[in-house]
Amino acid sequence: MRQLPNAHWSKAELLQKIPNPAGAAYEQKIHIPELTFVGTANQPDFGEVLLTFYPREWTIELKSLKQYKDAFRSSIASYERLANVMFEDLTRVYEPIRLRLMMRLRPRGGIASCLTIDSDWRIRGGNEEFNDWGDNVDRFGFEVEGSAQLW
Repeated sequence: MRQLPNAHWSKAELLQKIPNPAGAAYEQKIHIPELTFVGTANQPDFGEVLLTFYPREWTIELKSLKQYKDAFRSSIASYERLANVMFEDLTRVYEPIRLRLMMRLRPRGGIASCLTIDSDWRIRGGNEEFNDWGDNVDRFGFEVEGSAQLW
């Protein structure tokens, strides 16, 4: 297995997997409304994460996901690094057909930020076969009628 750039930060050993009960792909959306970590300015940062997950053989055991996200509470890292670490850990452990991770940080200094990583993007090795990214999603990534209300 190749060494990932963020492997030093990984907490993947906390993630547990369960067999995919359907034996086929389906879409699972997981909302993590409370993510806390220590930012690079040594101040607490607060955010939320939305995972869009298409399982292959394995799916996410949610209790272990809670323990995993809680393990970052005392980690000092930028949210960009944390998003990439989480994406790499989830991809390595579960080997999903597709994974999209959206991380939104609460405003600090009057600025809020959102970071998205999607395994379907060509730059991430994907084929850009899913045509579901656009203006028709709410702040949790669910489709809505009309324009999106991302915040």
